[in-house]
Amino acid sequence: MVIVTLIEAINKALNFALQHDENVIILGEDVGKNGGVFRATVGLQEKFPDRVLDVPLAENMIAGISVGMAACGLIPVAEIQFMGFLYSALDQIISHASRMRIRTQGRLSCPMVIRTPYGGGIHAPEHHSESTEAILAHIPGIRVVVPSSPSMAYGLLLASIFDPDPVIFLESTRLYRLFKQEINDNGKKLPLDVCFIVQEGKDVTLVSWGAMLHETLAAAAELHKNNISAEVIDVVTIKPLDLDTILQSVAKTGRCVIIHEAAKSYGVGAEIAAGLADQGLTSLVAPIKRVTGFDTIIPPYRLEETYLPSVDRILKAVKEVLEY
Repeated sequence: MVIVTLIEAINKALNFALQHDENVIILGEDVGKNGGVFRATVGLQEKFPDRVLDVPLAENMIAGISVGMAACGLIPVAEIQFMGFLYSALDQIISHASRMRIRTQGRLSCPMVIRTPYGGGIHAPEHHSESTEAILAHIPGIRVVVPSSPSMAYGLLLASIFDPDPVIFLESTRLYRLFKQEINDNGKKLPLDVCFIVQEGKDVTLVSWGAMLHETLAAAAELHKNNISAEVIDVVTIKPLDLDTILQSVAKTGRCVIIHEAAKSYGVGAEIAAGLADQGLTSLVAPIKRVTGFDTIIPPYRLEETYLPSVDRILKAVKEVLEY
């Protein structure tokens, strides 16, 4: 057992995958000699000099090379330095990676992972704090996975690497070194495509993922002081969405508040709310509330604290659904 930060858990998962499968290849800008912009791959090129590869500053090329590697039997794990730089790679992700299994009628799959830091909270400049997971979740044929803790990151990354289809793995920059957690570096995978209930409750369901899970848990702790029992769900895999777990929770609580840092309109929260309206309407005793970022580009530096959902905003939404 080791006590690690989320970024260290990522490093250990990558190291385990490289050790146990010679087809695993890591590639990206500065991932080799420098160990990546956040040091996720530090020390790996020294151990695996032929399989941890520095490449030019060309995100579309990184994704394209990964598709080719995957089609030829390798397992590429590509790093895009920031989510704001991922957009130039969408051509390869949408046009090729997501379609490989259908295009070849199952003769080929595309076992590749694209890792990228995302989200606000570290006072970064433009393009470094994007939270546009809804764009990715709309693409058929790929998974979108968002860990919220070191243990989640370790088990979910290994599951993503050895999944036969392409996975976009979003890592909150705010969580990289926020706290440490004990993990067992034994290669155990966590299941994909399921939500995790991280706290049980009976009065209201709080649904979140990534860094926002921590504000959500803090809000749940404040509610507990007032004898309000909140069930907290970590979505983890936002595509494909495990709506059943959320439906079962709302059937018990009758109320739901969804929290995410991305802009409100057309977001993953809206998709969850639509699913609840479609399949769980008779369980609801109050309207679904969303606590989100605003419909603007996330402002850089200190202004992002105004943009990101706070504990107070979550508590206000819960009060509204409880008093409805």
